[in-house]
Amino acid sequence: MAAYRLENLAEAHLEAVRQIYNHYILNSTATFHARPLTHEEMAELVFFPDPRHRAFVILDGETVCGYAFIARHKPREAYDFTGEVSVYLKPGYESKGLGSMALRHLEEHAIAHGFHVLLATICGQNEASLQLFARNGFSQCAHFREVGRKFGQWLDVIVCQKILD
Repeated sequence: MAAYRLENLAEAHLEAVRQIYNHYILNSTATFHARPLTHEEMAELVFFPDPRHRAFVILDGETVCGYAFIARHKPREAYDFTGEVSVYLKPGYESKGLGSMALRHLEEHAIAHGFHVLLATICGQNEASLQLFARNGFSQCAHFREVGRKFGQWLDVIVCQKILD
């Protein structure tokens, strides 16, 4: 896995990241967005005003093969030490250890920036993500039944958490 690395997501990566995310919008329940995002909408998802919240690209050489981010959980001060994390891989890059690599990177960033808890909100159908987070020390803390609707079906949401300190 020596060829893979993470670096801060920059404007130059935005189109590749948008293509990855739009793939999941159109072909899966991994995200509850229902229509492809524009360049501007994608920028709002991955560029944050607070530097504690950050997005990273996963690179294979110079090819963007995924991205991951730690975002604000809720816009209230009491949640300032809780981050929400997500990882998306370009099709064909699954099962290479990149998700775990990205989660370790997010966790290191979170610890360095004073986060106490990381949360992941995952569609109940997304077994691969549920397994990824479980393998990396996250445990299920909530299960919301039939709270989303996509592709004509009701979808559950599972929240997993990891306490960092």
